[in-house]
Amino acid sequence: MQRFTGHTEPWGSFVDVRINAAEVLRKQLKRAKRGAVILSSVTDPYQPAEVRYRMTRKCLAVLELFKLPVNILTKSPLVVRDLDIISRLDEVSVGLTITSDDDDVRKIFEPAAPPVSARIEALKKLHIAGIETYVFIGPVLPMNPENLAGEIGPYADRILVDTMNYRAKTVHLYRQYNLDQWLNGDYLSVIQSRLKKSFKDINIEFCGS
Repeated sequence: MQRFTGHTEPWGSFVDVRINAAEVLRKQLKRAKRGAVILSSVTDPYQPAEVRYRMTRKCLAVLELFKLPVNILTKSPLVVRDLDIISRLDEVSVGLTITSDDDDVRKIFEPAAPPVSARIEALKKLHIAGIETYVFIGPVLPMNPENLAGEIGPYADRILVDTMNYRAKTVHLYRQYNLDQWLNGDYLSVIQSRLKKSFKDINIEFCGS
């Protein structure tokens, strides 16, 4: 993707803001077929730049006008800022990506992401506000599965699980921090089975391998 941007900075160190995104969206929706909208399947809709530019908030306001089903997935507690709009959407679900219960693990694999506790608190606020919520545990990072289930279970309507897709790019981290067992497919299968059982025990819908 970087070769299409014109940037020379390292990938991940820059962001281009499409400040007319809401206007473009409004025009496109006038002729688009009705369907569900997800924010976002590739990039996070609540990046740090959203604090200043409020593009996701503006796009949500447009989606509200067209009464489309909306699915939001983010790692950021900033999503709570937009509860006023989200709560007015006819059909909406909000997911928080939470990959571990251990913030030390988060610092290793997701150093720029919000703390685990902040994401769980955002999930709680959304749930209390009556929003349909889910948690995406993807990729599964080193964790205590029963503890994670206990922390997020009270505030999630369903759980989605996925494994590490680019393991070759992160294997050095596992080895540097003596987490080699988490590279073992059989071990990961056991962890996912424990996750599944934990959520089944508290009657939470679980989708995963």
